[in-house]
Amino acid sequence: MNDTKVDQIADRIYRISTCIPEIAPGGFTFNQFLIDAEEPLLYHTGMRQLFPLVRDAVDKVTPVGRLRWIAFAHVEADECGSVNEFLEEAPHAQVAHGALGVMLSLNDMLNRPPRGLADGEVLDLGGAGLRRSVLEVATPHVPHNWESHVFFEQETRTLFCGDLCTQLGDGAAVTDKDLLEAAVVAEETFWQTSMGPAIPAAYRRLADLEPTTLAVMHGSSYNGDCAKLLRDLADVYETRFGCHPAAQALPGHEAPVGAGR
Repeated sequence: MNDTKVDQIADRIYRISTCIPEIAPGGFTFNQFLIDAEEPLLYHTGMRQLFPLVRDAVDKVTPVGRLRWIAFAHVEADECGSVNEFLEEAPHAQVAHGALGVMLSLNDMLNRPPRGLADGEVLDLGGAGLRRSVLEVATPHVPHNWESHVFFEQETRTLFCGDLCTQLGDGAAVTDKDLLEAAVVAEETFWQTSMGPAIPAAYRRLADLEPTTLAVMHGSSYNGDCAKLLRDLADVYETRFGCHPAAQALPGHEAPVGAGR
């Protein structure tokens, strides 16, 4: 296992990256992201085996005990395996997730009650002169798991993508090189996406946010033409992988009323 690296990818947003060589040709990175705001937010915790490395990396930017929010795209070991360990280290921290995920799993899994967010709700991370806030965007079944969602940091226009735009290898922390081909190669290596009709619509909805940085969980983050990349991927999933859009919204997109609070 390589050393864990810390790199700034946007204003006060840091990528924490550990490459595990044996998972894929050229290795495979597991990335977490830290928003160094008045109320710091860690997006992804990593697996439990990575906890000491990720904790020490967070400490290089801000004391881990300052963490106020912990988030992740869906319930999976590499996304949230050490979430309770972080809750122990940060006594004022709380998990923030989509209301559906809170209802389905997190109310039971976590050592401290989570905060459920409705689709389109904004979580304010504070800051008098340097405000940061994240928009909750529900993406059920995209790329997988019913409770999937992403965060969009509105001031820096950074989209925390989770498993979207995955790439193999241990590339640069952030790049403006087109990632389309690399993302297709990763898909055809792992077949990790739930190949259903929700995929193209979710990618296009995220493109409409006009992000300027994509914070990618596996591989390099991206600061090129983000909207174009997301729309190109929507086209690839629709035409190459057969994910034809549904005629209407899929049932189950919205969490039941009152879920997650």
